Amino acid sequence: MKQLLLDIAPPPAPTLDNFVPGRNGELVIALYALASGASRERFIYLWGAAGSGASHLLRAALDAARSNGRRTAWCDVEAADFDVADDMFCAVDDVHRLGAEAQIAMFSLHNRIRAGTGALIASGDAPPAQLRLRADLVTRLASGLVYQVHGLNDDEKSAALRRHAEARGFRLSQEIADYVLRHARRDMPSLLALLDALDRYSLETKRAITVPLLRELLEATSKTK
Repeated sequence: MKQLLLDIAPPPAPTLDNFVPGRNGELVIALYALASGASRERFIYLWGAAGSGASHLLRAALDAARSNGRRTAWCDVEAADFDVADDMFCAVDDVHRLGAEAQIAMFSLHNRIRAGTGALIASGDAPPAQLRLRADLVTRLASGLVYQVHGLNDDEKSAALRRHAEARGFRLSQEIADYVLRHARRDMPSLLALLDALDRYSLETKRAITVPLLRELLEATSKTK
């Protein structure tokens, strides 16, 4: 059990492949295209509520761009370090938290990328027009593709869990899916990691996947935190 708990501690690294799209299919396709250089657009802005998956998508897009041989940069809003080359694939998360000086730096970054050959993806907690940022920066953020990131509802999460279980070769009952959604961390990477651990634990203990087995795993996990 100890080794199993270590296995489920970190969720998998975010990729576009392990993001469950739900109603965000068009957005995921746009990010694939941008990361591969197949898109005419070079700027994408995402917005959504906390936990919707915007941060996952930004990191996943950088991963995809690196896989395609592009140089990438994660620009931290706290450090306000936007001094990157104009041919890089850049990501800026939580732009609504940018301070006055950081807004100026990001405005310059956007202009530099536009004059060069790079790409920029950014995210915030509201559509551009509702951000309390400099008007010229808001205009820049709205100049490319703008997408709302829709979080998965419980029915979509449940369906995604059942599909993932089927891919691993076992059937996940609705009762177990409901229990997972009520008692585990609700972001999809953590949910899928838990499901993988539950499958391994079932095989190792030669016990069927049931609510009691899941409860045992969750209780043991909570004791290690």
